[in-house]
Amino acid sequence: MAFILGEKIKMSQTFKNEMQIPVTLIKAGPVIVTQIKNKEKDNYQAVQLGFGEKKKINKPLQGHLKDLGKFRWLREFRVKENETDKFKVGDKIDVSIFKEGDIVDVSGLNKGKGFQGVVKRHGFHGGPQTHGQKNRLRAPGSIGSTAFQRVVKGRRMAGRMGSERITVKNLEIVTVDPENNIIEIKGAVPGRKGTLLEIKSKR
Repeated sequence: MAFILGEKIKMSQTFKNEMQIPVTLIKAGPVIVTQIKNKEKDNYQAVQLGFGEKKKINKPLQGHLKDLGKFRWLREFRVKENETDKFKVGDKIDVSIFKEGDIVDVSGLNKGKGFQGVVKRHGFHGGPQTHGQKNRLRAPGSIGSTAFQRVVKGRRMAGRMGSERITVKNLEIVTVDPENNIIEIKGAVPGRKGTLLEIKSKR
């Protein structure tokens, strides 16, 4: 399994065999292995990676990272038992672990859209615009029930929209640029510019 952390740069397009392909440019790595977690001590197998520069970190984090650096993000990737031996603390991972044509899953927070109504948030059609309706087109309608006098848990209503963790699966890597630590992935990935992305290959 190959994995890395990256930062979304922008969407663009590239041309391959006279075909236009929409791509997302991601600045991926280099990342540093900051911790190896195992079943004996932590009850699960994982590799923790550090990515991005930060000027100041708190003292507990300084003790955890020691001389590895000051990282903006720390993220873990679950691995199988026999895969932890491939890593050791201090290892550097860059985009060269991927190659063109690899299929990857990309995870990140999607764009936050603030407080939204039911039409935008859940796709409600709204009420009729005639027959005495006034200023009620985008209203949610009745939310009650005659069976029990309370709002049912899970009822679709207005509220905060976005800023949720999304995973887009089976995306293809179009190009890999190890010199500039940039990879181009076919299609769209979650988030705005600058969003932290977790990229994990199928192999």
